[in-house]
Amino acid sequence: MDPIRKSTLAQKRRWRVRVRVRGTMDRPRLSVCFSNRHVYAQCVDDERGVTLMSASSIATEGHRTELHANIAGAQRIGAAIAEKALAANVTHVVFDRGARRYHGCVKALADAARAGGLEF
Repeated sequence: MDPIRKSTLAQKRRWRVRVRVRGTMDRPRLSVCFSNRHVYAQCVDDERGVTLMSASSIATEGHRTELHANIAGAQRIGAAIAEKALAANVTHVVFDRGARRYHGCVKALADAARAGGLEF
């Protein structure tokens, strides 16, 4: 598939999700992003346009080589973002999966965040 067409279709999927998902101060948007090497998650207040907290496989304490963009890394990042959110008194979030389908790594991150105490 043409790389330009592939990125255009991914952007359309992102926009389709973002039309329905909007973060507030009481219920921020939990946005996830997966690159080929790393996992990123952040809670965003879209009304003010600020990131409230974030976690990534780059910034997480411990061995960086252990955290990759796989299911195990997604679970650890999901638990880390849930811990940071609960420390900031955030218990309810809106999940933004981006252009990815809700399975595999995305589902693992969401399940770990739920197990950590966040409610979607």
